[in-house]
Amino acid sequence: MTSLDDLPIRDDLRGKTAYGAPQLDVPYALNTNENPYPPSDRLVKALGEAVMDVAGSLNRYPDRDAVALREDLAAFLNADTPGVGLTAGRVWAANGSNEIIQQILQAFGGPGRTALGFEPSYSMHPIITEVSGTRWIDAHRDEDFGLEPGRAVAAVAEHRPDVVFLTSPNNPTGTALPLETIEAVLDAAPGMVVVDEAYGEFRREGTPSALTLLEGHPRLIVTRTMSKAFAMAGTRLGYLAADPAVIEALLLVRLPYHLSAVTQAVARTALAFREELLGTVDALRAERDALVAWLRGEGFAVADSDANFVLFGTFPDRRQVWQSLLIRGVLIREVGPPEWLRVSVGTPDEMAAFRNALQESR
Repeated sequence: MTSLDDLPIRDDLRGKTAYGAPQLDVPYALNTNENPYPPSDRLVKALGEAVMDVAGSLNRYPDRDAVALREDLAAFLNADTPGVGLTAGRVWAANGSNEIIQQILQAFGGPGRTALGFEPSYSMHPIITEVSGTRWIDAHRDEDFGLEPGRAVAAVAEHRPDVVFLTSPNNPTGTALPLETIEAVLDAAPGMVVVDEAYGEFRREGTPSALTLLEGHPRLIVTRTMSKAFAMAGTRLGYLAADPAVIEALLLVRLPYHLSAVTQAVARTALAFREELLGTVDALRAERDALVAWLRGEGFAVADSDANFVLFGTFPDRRQVWQSLLIRGVLIREVGPPEWLRVSVGTPDEMAAFRNALQESR
């Protein structure tokens, strides 16, 4: 049988492994930061009707530029962050935020160019960067997983990257960035600055979004997703807000008809039901804060979280702890710093199962 090494694959891909969290059939899956609350029967019916409405025209290509969807996304962001004044011309959508990141790197990265991030952070940033032929630079986060503005600026000044990735709230640590850090990087960066806000809806009250910095910063891109707070991970819909010139650049690299008619219809329906879907956010925030307090009460180190997950530790052998939880039917994530583990925030029943399993594994 032919092996991968027998094929004329790119040299820079040899020795690499595909990204992916374990997909195991367990009673309590708390490893991929999904919203644990499924759509209501009313929403399921509306989603079915939306798909039926487009099913009769699936012999035709969808709207290539997804204009109606982008108008709906702009309206949502305007309501979520009043005063930003976004239009469809300043919003773009793709198949998950990973395709958004890929398109950004296709347009602004590539051979001979660099992208810089501060790890531990979202593991797909360096993966997509390298696959696009761009060189990845890890400037590292502070010991407390924050990012001091002066040190961030120094890293940007030293490396002069074409793309800077800032993740807020950060994955896997949950740490949010103050606006002054983002502004400092924007002032120093010679290229594009991408603020990944995949978990932005979960940030604590009073934590502003980088969307408020868009005006006057044409090289700023703020990315979001419908996979987390919107409970639409299966829809695969990511989006961004930026200057119209950025959208023009992305149009040069996007594949034609990249968003199916079904995806567009489902995403628009979800946006129409946003009050219902985002109605679980406050409950998940409260569950997160209670989990942080409980873990600290049990003597664990816990990173402050503005997301729907919690990073906790430290463990001399985190694999053993992960395996012990799995034996008890609870799947969490081995990710980030070597002595830490990450658990997604679930329903009260799921959190109770996690706490019981963790206590039993000690």
